[in-house]
Amino acid sequence: MKRCLLSILLVLLMVPCAQAAARAKVQTLAQEPYASALLIEADSGKVLFEANADAKLYPASVLKLMDLYVILQRIEQGALRLDEMVQVTVEAAKTGGSQVYLDSKERFSVEDLLYALMVQSANDAAVALATHVAGSKEGFVALMNQKAQELGMKNTKFHSVHGLPPSEGQEADLTTARDIAILCRALAKKPEALKYTSTQSKGFREDKFMMHNHNKLLGQIAGCDGFKTGFYQAAGFSIAATALRGGVRMIAVVMASKDRKVRDAKAIELINKGFTIIPPKPELMGAAPLTKPAAAPPKPNAGGITFATPAADRTAVSPAEETTPPEQSTKEVADSGWGKFFIGLGIGFILFLVLFGAAVVVMKRRTGSVRSRYRHRD
Repeated sequence: MKRCLLSILLVLLMVPCAQAAARAKVQTLAQEPYASALLIEADSGKVLFEANADAKLYPASVLKLMDLYVILQRIEQGALRLDEMVQVTVEAAKTGGSQVYLDSKERFSVEDLLYALMVQSANDAAVALATHVAGSKEGFVALMNQKAQELGMKNTKFHSVHGLPPSEGQEADLTTARDIAILCRALAKKPEALKYTSTQSKGFREDKFMMHNHNKLLGQIAGCDGFKTGFYQAAGFSIAATALRGGVRMIAVVMASKDRKVRDAKAIELINKGFTIIPPKPELMGAAPLTKPAAAPPKPNAGGITFATPAADRTAVSPAEETTPPEQSTKEVADSGWGKFFIGLGIGFILFLVLFGAAVVVMKRRTGSVRSRYRHRD
């Protein structure tokens, strides 16, 4: 019995070692507060801030944005349908990391797997989609690199469809903040892409598995509707974030941060900075979705540059509050004829309720007095 337990223990100890040996050694590129950052205005592509934006880094799961771009283009071309069923392969089912635990006996629609890809950042969904579209992971990677060249992503080279650390004998995916921003600009022109990247949570497998988006900026800052986060140890924490306010869209890319919270704070800081440089258009402020207020971001040094946080944090105010002060709206209603009519009607109704209540009390007292007399007679 002791020998059996010892053998099991040795096997369990060897599993992590075998997994580590299967992975290629990659240089750790994560830095404080980040290794690279870029802020652009989406419509013009104008660069509003950059720090080491052409440094070649590991994108991790941020590269799944290219998966999305390739697939959406195939759908636009009529070569693929959202309701098309995808048979899960054994290879896809064995893919580790973030996943929706696909089984090779299962089939899902392209749309279901796109949600899994963007919301859950599911690596198994990435492999299933890639194999279905191109016949193999290698074939899909070729499509990814082809699209990267077409878009002008000059310093990008993909080697995987999911962004996981490279296995032994494989090369790591490489890209830059500038190239990711180019990809994000292309995706921002596709409303259907934002449908997936803006989803905070969604059920999968008939809602038996709940997926939650890793992008915590969704619902925290006004107008945020994408795009994607990425992480593994050597790559650090990266994010491509975007927000639309008053017809103006900002795209911020922060790559290779050692800390997730610092990464998110820097992305928020960059987006806020962008809207102070190019303010939202007041007449279009209704275009930005209402979101709950976000805490003011911290102000650590950004690669030697310290940003000044705006005196009034626009992210903490909804678009409606920015364009129409509450006291002004109330005064306009009160000064109108209809406002006076409804105020008078309300006062009259309140007086009626008071008088009716008083009458009920008096009637109850009289009734109680009569009953009391009869009880005394008994």
